[in-house]
Amino acid sequence: MANPFRSVRIFASELIGELQKASWPTKAELKDSTIVVIVACVLLGLFTSISDFALYNVVDVVTEWISR
Repeated sequence: MANPFRSVRIFASELIGELQKASWPTKAELKDSTIVVIVACVLLGLFTSISDFALYNVVDVVTEWISR
C-alpha cells in the first residue's frame, strides 16, 4: 500500500523551495505599498460615495419632475 502522506510531503518541500526563491519586500517597501493601497481605497470610496449621492439626486429630481 502506498504512503498517502508522500504526496503531501513532496508538495510541502516544493512549496518551501519556491517560497525561498521569492523576493520579499523590505519593511520600507511594505509600508509604502500599504499607504498607497489605503489612500487609493479612500479615494475610490469618496468617488463612489459622491457619484452615488449625485446620481440619487438626479434621479430624485427627474422623478419629481415627471410625477407632476
